[in-house]
Amino acid sequence: MSPENKISGPIDDEPACSIERSLQILGERWALLVLREIFADRHRFAEIQASLGVAPNLLSARLKLLVEAGVVRTRTYQEPGSRHRRSYHLTQAGEESRIVLAALQQWGDRHRPRPSGPSSFRRTRSTGEVVNVGFVDEEGREVSCAEVAFVVEPGPGD
Repeated sequence: MSPENKISGPIDDEPACSIERSLQILGERWALLVLREIFADRHRFAEIQASLGVAPNLLSARLKLLVEAGVVRTRTYQEPGSRHRRSYHLTQAGEESRIVLAALQQWGDRHRPRPSGPSSFRRTRSTGEVVNVGFVDEEGREVSCAEVAFVVEPGPGD
């Protein structure tokens, strides 16, 4: 019997391409917007739903996928007089998705700009300096997009 992956079935059926595997989790609009809301410190279902204006069943499905994929984890909380509820928080994988959202934001600001300008900026927490997303080599030097190639390595059996 082959090992199972909660998200897509038998691991042997997983796509070889890491971009495709990532898109299985993050490749849907609402998944990325849910993550944006959690990055903005909205952790409760009602907060996320109100901010996004998304149908509750759709939000539930996206949160379930993100939890099953290990991008988000839940915590239980209870307000006085209410039942226990779940709040949603980023795992390490979720934290590392910050760069994906930042790259999409940067691309949108450059290639799909609003006439009134960006709605938010990426800044360092310590100094407030504006930061950009980009490629860096192993020594930390910036590499231009034109210099980066996606090289397909042969896999087992190739």
